[in-house]
Amino acid sequence: MSNILPYEAIPFVELPPDYQHHLAPLLAQAYQQHGPIFRSRHLRYLQHDEVVFLVGPEANRFVLVDNRQKFSHFVGWSTIFQMAKAFGRGLLSMDGEEHARDRKIMNPAFTMSYMDRYLPLMNRIIREQAKSWLEAGEVDLHEKARKITFEVAARALTGLEENDDIERFRTLFLKFQMLTPSQEDYEARLAPLQSELHALLLPKIEEQRRKPTNDIFGLLVQARDENGNVMSDEQLMAHINILLVAGHETSTSLSAWLLYLLNQHPDYTQRVLQEQEAILGSRNEPTLEDVKRMKLLDNALSEAERLYPPIPNGPRGVVEDFEFHGYHVPAGSLAFYSIIGSHMIPSIFADPESFDPDRFAPPREEHKKNPYALIGFGGGPRICIGLNFAQVEIKAIVSHILRNYKLELIPGQEIYQFYSVVGWPVNGIRVRISERI
Repeated sequence: MSNILPYEAIPFVELPPDYQHHLAPLLAQAYQQHGPIFRSRHLRYLQHDEVVFLVGPEANRFVLVDNRQKFSHFVGWSTIFQMAKAFGRGLLSMDGEEHARDRKIMNPAFTMSYMDRYLPLMNRIIREQAKSWLEAGEVDLHEKARKITFEVAARALTGLEENDDIERFRTLFLKFQMLTPSQEDYEARLAPLQSELHALLLPKIEEQRRKPTNDIFGLLVQARDENGNVMSDEQLMAHINILLVAGHETSTSLSAWLLYLLNQHPDYTQRVLQEQEAILGSRNEPTLEDVKRMKLLDNALSEAERLYPPIPNGPRGVVEDFEFHGYHVPAGSLAFYSIIGSHMIPSIFADPESFDPDRFAPPREEHKKNPYALIGFGGGPRICIGLNFAQVEIKAIVSHILRNYKLELIPGQEIYQFYSVVGWPVNGIRVRISERI
């Protein structure tokens, strides 16, 4: 006789109407009460009646590694956001052999050694944009970080060079983000945006085919599968779009929150500045080897990732029945492996609501004692392909700002992360900026 309980027996958690304002403690509390699997009513932007939450290192390993064939990225992401319809079927929403084939093509362009090609571009854009922060005097860190990360991603991923083209591209993406699946005129509004996007990028693809460059965009255009076929224009567009969306959203969010956290913890920031001086001396722009040596900044970035992951939950469509922790979950269900919930478990991360970057340093290394505990960039074979790109870019941004400017948080703000499909500081993070003397 089986001891496996049916789906209906999975503990049910009623989330309050304002759950998006304090999702982390709610999911951590549910984990403490019910264990690593529970279910809840649909989270207002979903089509399913219910979602199954899988929380904690064991659950993360189950979804990301050991049983990943039972879960569909395409179904998961398409359920919560019409990504494939808006941007095409890119790497994030591919499954199985299709994903493995295209990821293999792209992998070389995202290795750490390849970042040498992009760091000079990052440094230049960071330097130029940061000057405008100083001129403005008062800025929203999230908004300004987005300008940097979008320009870096656009130039690296599309070959766009003219400022007007970059701005046009940025405006287009903002319009895409304003589309919601519930709008009756969704299709009608989507079509002209896609036409404009094609008009902007297709000439760049044709130019790359004639005269390829040695960067991510050039590599994608030149790539051939095992049969010697190049990617179609449509597939290239989809990959570029998804890489751009995923890439700059993550870097924007983590850069802003890391600057905020360091601003709130001056003692740790002083240690970071001492490390920066020891590594860079009088040089103002780091090399890739310099960035790799920034261990204190790296630990602070991991802590920002833990406290404010850009994506709260990884959506997966269940395509095969599975059993987990004594419960049966049928195909056709919607599952979330919970990033934000996993990051707030006190038996794994001591005093989880506190900013404590030293938890990632020897001898503590709390994340290593529990593999798949820190999963802001996913994990397993499908760990975020842009991980190296994002980490180098974020460290370059924060290094430059800390060494050259002083940030003073404007008082009276309510600063917290709001979570929908992705998270963002709902009111921004406003600071006064002055030159560091």
